[in-house]
This record gives sequence, structure tokens and C-alpha cells, in this order.
Amino acid sequence: MKPKNTIHINAQTSKPRAILVGVSMPGTQSPSTEISLEELEGLATTANYEPVATLTQRLAEINSKTFLGSGKVEELRQAVKHHDPEAVIFDEELSPRQNRELENILKCRVMDRPWVILEIFSDHARTREAKTQVELARMKYALPRLTGMWGHLSRQRGGIGMKDVGETQIQLDRRMIRNEIHKLEKKLVQIDKGKKTQRKNRQGTYKVALVGYTNAGKSTLMNCLTGADTLVEDKLFATLDATVRKIKKNFPCPVLLSDTVGLINKLPHDLVASFKSTLDEVRDADLLIHVVDLSHHKYAEQMRTADDLLQQMGADNIDILTVFNKIDALSDTEILDRALNTYPSSIGISCKTGRGIDSLRQQMICHYEKNLAPYRLELEHSQAMLIQEIRKHALVLKEDYNPNGIVLNLRLSPRAKAKLESILKRSIKPD
Repeated sequence: MKPKNTIHINAQTSKPRAILVGVSMPGTQSPSTEISLEELEGLATTANYEPVATLTQRLAEINSKTFLGSGKVEELRQAVKHHDPEAVIFDEELSPRQNRELENILKCRVMDRPWVILEIFSDHARTREAKTQVELARMKYALPRLTGMWGHLSRQRGGIGMKDVGETQIQLDRRMIRNEIHKLEKKLVQIDKGKKTQRKNRQGTYKVALVGYTNAGKSTLMNCLTGADTLVEDKLFATLDATVRKIKKNFPCPVLLSDTVGLINKLPHDLVASFKSTLDEVRDADLLIHVVDLSHHKYAEQMRTADDLLQQMGADNIDILTVFNKIDALSDTEILDRALNTYPSSIGISCKTGRGIDSLRQQMICHYEKNLAPYRLELEHSQAMLIQEIRKHALVLKEDYNPNGIVLNLRLSPRAKAKLESILKRSIKPD
């Protein structure tokens, strides 16, 4: 039988040190404490911290003041005294009060899982859009925690010639952050308008989005399918921006492939809300490819977390193709057999060796073609130059040239039909 409370100690290094804290609650649906803490260790490492100790506790209920029970808080205080870490990182979200009380007791910085994720996103943001999205989420997270994060600023402000005499610095900071949040939200609205215009211009083109748990290999798969050079790192959240590339080879039609931000358990709500335009790439897709790292020992739980988050995004009504990646790293081939039997129509691939990539392409083509409807289009000879443009939005089955004009037998999607009608206007004559 496992002990209720455990402490695991690692050797110290020159990196900023951190103690990790996790709890398990009876009746919860979240992954086990062991799995969640393993993931938290990966997050802390990605954020450039070195975990030096891990503390866990089974709780019947959460202490509203200190999150943990008094005995465990004292145990944590002794661990902090011994290891002298730069931070204590909790695997659960802390309330502003809990954060403040724990920092007063432990005399060091206290963070929770959402803040570590925000730190990682802040470090990895490259484009103007990603930076704005992350900064907005950070501001929204920090606003109710100002007292704990900048308690030294809560002195009275006053003096001759100064505005808001008697107003505390903390109140001024809150007002400043609210103003900044308003500016960032307006900035994102403008960015989103540009994104909507881009998506409107892509209307009628077959769109596929790669989704899945962080570090599942989405960016590597995108490079395999498109020949692009998207950043690939063995780190959590290496990709933040929804990179869109065209697949130019081995497809009968143009395909736009989107590489989206990785999903993870306990993703901060404000971060999900801030990444609206990124998530719109998912919601606007014709097909989602759910990339799963089959070599991960808890891949099934990662799949469930990703499915739950996709449902929250409103993407659960889009066709999904499950792709089990990293099959080259499997120690037992029966793992792949069981996964393929459990999830019918799924595919096993290895981006490293190329195994299964051709099968994946064929599945994508089959999905594209099964959603096409037959369509007959008549053109005048003077409109022949439009055929090349038509091929971008429809599958041309047959071209008949006669004295009266050109007859095209097509198969196309409803979106493509609307796009063709806007291009050809009165030239289109449906069956």
C-alpha cells in the first residue's frame, strides 16, 4: 500500500531550484497524482527550473487558507528551509489568498501550475499575436493576485502635486493592469479581424488541423507532410502559433495544414480564452488529425484530456482521424495492435522512419473525396483560363470541349461551391 504522504529528493544543480507539490482528492476524474506530477516536472524543466524535491498529500478537502493541511505545510516549510529553493510549485491552481498565505509562511516564491504554463508560453511566444495573447492571459491571472505578487507596493501614496492622493499603490497597479487588459483585448480584436479575412480567403480549400497533447509530434508530422521547417523541439509547448502550410505533393487537391498549440491537462482558462484566433483554426477545419504519442506510458489519459478540451472548444462535431505517432519507439509491438483495435480507422505512423505516412495521406484523400458532391459546370471558351483556379477548389473528373463551350464534371464541397459561385458568378449552371 502506498504511503499517504511522500517526499522525493533530487540532487541540486545550478538552475533555479523548485519544490513540486501535488495532491490527490477522492472522487476526482483527473489523472493520478503520479502522472500529473510527472507532467509538472516536465513543465518546470521547460520553464528552466530544476525540481529538487517532490511532496504529495492525499486530501479529504482543500484548506481554504493554505491549500494543504497544517502538518503538511510545516513539512513543506522544513523542506524549503533545507533545500533553499527559488520557488515552490503547486500542481493545482491556488487562490490569491492561498498564494499569499503560503508565501508568508514559506518565505519564498509560490507558484501554481497555470502560472508555470503562462511562463512557458511567454518564453516561447514569437509572433505579435502570440505575445499579445499570452500577455493578456498573464494580466488576467495577475490582477486578483497583486497583493501576493507585489505586496511591497501596498504603501500609501501621497504628496504635493501627485494625483489620487491617499490611493494605495496596489490600487493604482490594479487600475493600470485593467487599462492594459482593455488595450490588449482591443489589439486582439484587430488581429482577429485580419485572421478572419485570411480564413475567408481560404474558404473552399480543404483544411486540416493537427491537434493533440503537447509534445506528441504534431510539428514533426507537419514537416513530413509539407516539407516545411516548423520548429521541432523535445519540449512542452514548443509550438504556440497556429502555423499554416500548403501540402503541395501527393494530393489531388490543395490542402492547408495547420499546426496548433499543444493541449495539456489543467490548461489555464484565461489562456484558452486568449488563444481564440488560434483555436478558430481548429474550429474552421474540415478534418482534425489527433496526433497521439503512443510511446508515452499514459497515452490513453492524454487522449481523454485532449478530447475533453476539443469538446470545450466546440470542435467535437468535426471529423477526427486518430494517428498514433512514435511507433518506432515502442518496446512491444502489441501496444500498437491493441491501440488500433481499440480505435477503429486509426493509423500508426513514425515521423522518424516515415512508416505509415503514405497511409495517412491516403486516409486524408479519402476523407476529402467522401465529402464531395457531383457538380456540372459549363464555361465559355474565353473562360478556359479559370480552370486552373477551379482546380484549387474542386476535383475535376472530366473536361469536355465542344463547339458551344467547355463542360466540367466536378466533385466539390459545399464551401467550395460557394467559393466557385463567387468567382464565376453567372457562369455556373448546377445540375
